[in-house]
Amino acid sequence: MQKAAKSRGSKSALGRIVQNAARTRTSPARLAMIAFLGIIGLVTLLLWLPISNADGTSPPLIDALFTAVSAVCVTGLTTLDMAHQWSLFGNIVIMAAMKVGGFGVLTVASLLGLSVMREMGLAQRIVTARETKAQQLDQVGGVLKTIVITSTALETLTFLSLAPFFLSRGASVPTALFDALYYGISSFNNVGFVHEAEGTLQYVGEPAFVLPVAAAVFTGSLGFPVILVLFRHWNHPAKWTLHAKMTIAGSTLLLLLAIVSITALEWTNPDTFGGLPLKDRMLAALFTGVMPRSGGLSVIDVGAMHPESWVVQDLLMFIGGGSGSTAGGIKVTTFAILMLAIIAEVRGDRDVEAFGRRIPEDTIRQAIGVLAISVMVIFFATLVMLRLTPYGLDQVLFEVLSAYGTVGLSTGITADLSTPAKAAIVTCMLVGRLGPVTVGAALAMRTRPRIIRLPEERPIIG
Repeated sequence: MQKAAKSRGSKSALGRIVQNAARTRTSPARLAMIAFLGIIGLVTLLLWLPISNADGTSPPLIDALFTAVSAVCVTGLTTLDMAHQWSLFGNIVIMAAMKVGGFGVLTVASLLGLSVMREMGLAQRIVTARETKAQQLDQVGGVLKTIVITSTALETLTFLSLAPFFLSRGASVPTALFDALYYGISSFNNVGFVHEAEGTLQYVGEPAFVLPVAAAVFTGSLGFPVILVLFRHWNHPAKWTLHAKMTIAGSTLLLLLAIVSITALEWTNPDTFGGLPLKDRMLAALFTGVMPRSGGLSVIDVGAMHPESWVVQDLLMFIGGGSGSTAGGIKVTTFAILMLAIIAEVRGDRDVEAFGRRIPEDTIRQAIGVLAISVMVIFFATLVMLRLTPYGLDQVLFEVLSAYGTVGLSTGITADLSTPAKAAIVTCMLVGRLGPVTVGAALAMRTRPRIIRLPEERPIIG
């Protein structure tokens, strides 16, 4: 009885909220929306206070809101000078927002996954439990605790890797520790905020900075489900889940394609790679290949890149990172499933298969739904931004995709946006952060049994 009482007492408040939501028919997607908006409202208020600003005055409310949304939605776009705008208190608020935002995304993804399992039958629940290594469906508190410990440990590892680097550059101990902590949180959570006046361009030839930050961004973009599988079975790939295999394979392939394509396009550009020594070019190529899929940092001037390189980054920002990660986009597994479905259709295969497993048809339909909704959102957002700004399609599309994919890269137009345009980008960041996760969950939970099915007839396709 004591054990049972202890188990009941250990249930997290968040778990009780989910249970109450189930009783009141409140969807987890709605809970996620309320939680994010509440956090954003609080962060906006704190950043708007004079104590958060270096000059002791309040910034325009739209800029405080923009920064809060960018931090909580782990994007990294900013309309203000991050190096000079905020006081120490303001920077602490932003770091806390990045941490809570990144943790919140992982939590929402996990809660929605558990909610989807509750909507499945017994057979599907057993399969999903095996896939996620979950022993009980109601162990929400345990899942959240594991996420907190894992994310904090990886951020600490990045912090410990960067602190000696900043000390070696002559920074004082407090400054070096603060810089390392800031970049540790920003990089793992794929935010891309920079608090230094010189930015990250000064580190283009510094492997002690480039490698740890790139590794943190790439790891954060894999997602908690994959990270957990790697921790448990890093030397036994046969025990990896299908999701882990698809995410790792897809992320690695996209990284290689990004490095090769961007390097080829920018190799002779004197404003980016062309004026760098060979070693620095290699480091810049690696860093630039990692960041467009949600990192948001850059060691070269993105605005000086060729338009063809912007197009490559557009695609990478649209795809994004892994499901259940701090990255945005439609997600690597969604893109992989769509590509596998196209290949199967071209080859005339009845089933879509990957790594010796057959992908269910409803999963393919969900991937198509996420793709279609994302394309529509980006299309209309681009039209609105073209109307509100004087910039061309290439720069506007880049900005919209960066916001929707919660990337944070920019060609340099963010700070010059009008108030309506800033509001449009804020909306893009919110929809981009909550959209793919909530839409995917809604599609997974929407199936209803039908007693009567209509006659089947095939329209002409293509």
